[in-house]
Amino acid sequence: MAAGTAARRDPEPGPAGEKRILCVGLVCLDIISVVEAYPAEDSDTRCVSQRWQRGGNASNSCTVLALLGAPCAFMGSLAPGHAADFIAADFRRRGVDVTHVAWQPRGDVPCACCVVSTASGSRTIVLHDTNLPDVTARDFERVDLSQYKWIHWEARNAAEQAAMMRRVERHNRARPAAERVRTSVEVEKPREELLPLMGLGHVVFISKDVARHFGYRSAPEALRGLRGRVQPGATLICAWAEEGADAVGPDGELVHSDAFPPETLVDTLGAGDTFNAAVIFALSAGRSLQDALTFGCRIAGRKCGIQGFDGIV
Repeated sequence: MAAGTAARRDPEPGPAGEKRILCVGLVCLDIISVVEAYPAEDSDTRCVSQRWQRGGNASNSCTVLALLGAPCAFMGSLAPGHAADFIAADFRRRGVDVTHVAWQPRGDVPCACCVVSTASGSRTIVLHDTNLPDVTARDFERVDLSQYKWIHWEARNAAEQAAMMRRVERHNRARPAAERVRTSVEVEKPREELLPLMGLGHVVFISKDVARHFGYRSAPEALRGLRGRVQPGATLICAWAEEGADAVGPDGELVHSDAFPPETLVDTLGAGDTFNAAVIFALSAGRSLQDALTFGCRIAGRKCGIQGFDGIV
């Protein structure tokens, strides 16, 4: 689709009229080198394997949602070129709708060089987050909200995303409960301009890095300390790697799930995105917060035991 193409229409709902889940955020090209052990600086190392993979938090979450069987869509920016052709084809292969991809007339598709160590399962990422503009509130005006049951944001351009979330709030106020769109936001980077988004989502995911930015040393401590930043009735969730994940819901009760580590740690790239998607999948299906948290940890654990995402279900 050429840049500036107009008159885009939302797809029809999924199977049996099921509404979709929309993820808004980054898509990039991941160039992944798998090595036996992380190389020393200024060394020359052969990799075990190398692959191109569609990446980006929101993009990865779409992959997981599709694998779990949820009709889903992605909204983010691309610029025409070989990388975008690869990314768009991979979205289509996964069955992820790309109606609301914003094709930009300028800029380059972001690229991440990722080193995955088979010895430790660690992933080291160097991202070239290019001059490609993010999607805007104006782009979001084209989204027919009635087609979606859940919209998730990866916190990036906060002012524009806040306007998008307020549009959903206005939509919900005019609808009966059964027709309202639930919202979630992931605040992964501890950047001050992103933090106000915590007050806008129905479900808020915060990272270990954000918790540590505020001086907290555990997920429960972070949830207790940061609960006042979310709106009344919202759910706050914090995953803490091998410690599992914790959440506090509208009733104020703290909920915990242990981690489910694989027998062998293989690849942690995208584990957080997997957790987020699995929790959203479960909550959107009406499961309890405890069940959703445990499901998220279980699916994220499976992901850590394989390269890529195929095989998590």
